[in-house]
Amino acid sequence: MQQELKSELTKQLILDNAFNLFYKSGFKSTSIDKIMKATTLSKGAFYHHYKNKKQLGLEVITLKVEKRVVNGMILPLKQTGNAFNILENVFLNRLKSFPFFEKQHGCPMNNLINEIGDHEVAYQLALKNIVENWKLSLMTLIERGQAEKTIKNTLSSKAIAVYLISAFEGIRGIRKLYNDDLILDDYLLGLSIYLQQVKY
Repeated sequence: MQQELKSELTKQLILDNAFNLFYKSGFKSTSIDKIMKATTLSKGAFYHHYKNKKQLGLEVITLKVEKRVVNGMILPLKQTGNAFNILENVFLNRLKSFPFFEKQHGCPMNNLINEIGDHEVAYQLALKNIVENWKLSLMTLIERGQAEKTIKNTLSSKAIAVYLISAFEGIRGIRKLYNDDLILDDYLLGLSIYLQQVKY
């Protein structure tokens, strides 16, 4: 039992450091050696848990990146209450809540999509799965709002969902080019105007 716990803690340490390095330095430029140096563990510890960097990358996507999106952008959509207000609060407040480091480095998921999303089918599918789950959760909320008459029922829930995700991920990438939040403020104003167009 003690050995199993130690093994799980070791695996978690590798995952945490891999995620941090992928986020800070990029996936391609982060080697197994760099990850293990950050953990202060031996390279043998890596190969005890993972066959290669590809397998580690997939676990980082499914266990770290997906968890962030689920906790930050999907679970809040499942709250009870006025669907339009939930939609507005999630998309407006989430951006404001990011610390400076995350504003500088963008969205971990989006970074991986741009860097490796078109190079490996396994990565593509894992990242696409996150986006699809987010899209479906948004569509469910929007359709609930349409039924409750808080969101216009003449609009496509899928189109709104795809637009909101694309715009959100886009501004997170663009923000990396700037040293302040002025571009975010402009985006939030534009988003507020857009959301008023879908409000019932």
